[in-house]
Amino acid sequence: MVRLVSPPFIVPGGTVVRTSRPSANARTSPTFNRLTVVWVQTNGVPFRTTNFFAQLIRNGRVVSQAVFDPFGVVRFNNIGTLTQVSYELRAFNPAGILQRVRTIPAGVQTFAIIG
Repeated sequence: MVRLVSPPFIVPGGTVVRTSRPSANARTSPTFNRLTVVWVQTNGVPFRTTNFFAQLIRNGRVVSQAVFDPFGVVRFNNIGTLTQVSYELRAFNPAGILQRVRTIPAGVQTFAIIG
């Protein structure tokens, strides 16, 4: 097998910076160990979600329920990552009124509700 050589990285001023590539055998693992959902505006700024809550639905049954923190983040402590199955996510306001419904695909560790 032919091994390709990468050109050196030269920063302004002519200094050569050596870089290395991660090993092909390096194992990667998820950054988040529990399913985490972030609710953000279209510009990327999180909503204020004090007392909002969310449910995960699978086959018409509630699998998990968790409360959002004030910064638009909810963490489902009993759902490990990477998820093995898809879920329906339902987000509710503090009065219990349904605000958003989204489908979370299998194989993710985080999910964003945009808008």
